[in-house]
Amino acid sequence: MQDLYVVSHPHAEHTEHDLVGGWYDSGLTARGRRDAHLVAAELVRRRDGAIRPVRISTSDLARCTETAQILAAALGVPVTADQRLREISFGEAGGRPNTWLAQRQIPAPDHDRLDHRGPIAGAETRREVATRVEACVRELMTDTDHDHIVVTHGYALTFVLTTWMMVPVEAVGFVSFSTAPGAITHLRHDDYWRNRAVLSLADTSHLTVEP
Repeated sequence: MQDLYVVSHPHAEHTEHDLVGGWYDSGLTARGRRDAHLVAAELVRRRDGAIRPVRISTSDLARCTETAQILAAALGVPVTADQRLREISFGEAGGRPNTWLAQRQIPAPDHDRLDHRGPIAGAETRREVATRVEACVRELMTDTDHDHIVVTHGYALTFVLTTWMMVPVEAVGFVSFSTAPGAITHLRHDDYWRNRAVLSLADTSHLTVEP
C-alpha cells in the first residue's frame, strides 16, 4: 500500500485580513502555525509503523512552505518546493480586498468551464491550474518507493485528487473537493488490485485542542 496525504495549509494572514490569496504570498497566522504543529503530530501518529519512507512536496508560497517545514521537522525528512502546486492565480486581484474581486469576477459558464478566464488581468483558467498540478503529481506517482505528503491550497487540492484518481484534465470542469485550513486528505494506492482510494477527505479532527 502506498499512501498520499494532501495537507491544506492552515490559516494564513491574507485570510485573516480578508484579502484575495492566489499567488499573493502571505505567511501563516499564529493560529495557522499552531495548527501546522497539530497536523504534524497527526501525520507522525498515522505513519507509525509505515513501511515506505515519506517525501514532502509543497507549493512554493510561504503559507505552504512554512507548513511543510513544520511537518518536515516532526517527520525528519526534507522538503521539495514546487511552483506547480500553487493556488490558482487571481492575477491583479491578488492581495486586494475580497470585495474588489467579488465586484469584478464573472463565473465560468457551463459550456466553457476549463478555459474561461474572466475579466481579471493575469488570472489563470481552471485548465491551466489542473494541467500544472497534474504534471507535478504524475511525477510523484512514478516514485513508488516512497509515500508522499503534498502541502497545497484549497482550489489546487482538487486537482491533486483528480490526478491521483487518474481523472483526465478534460473531465474536471465541474469537479470540486471541499477542504478546510489544516485539513488532511488521505489517499491510498493498492499495490495488488491497483485501486486508488480516498480513505478520508478534508479531515480536521486533529485540530481539536483541549481547553
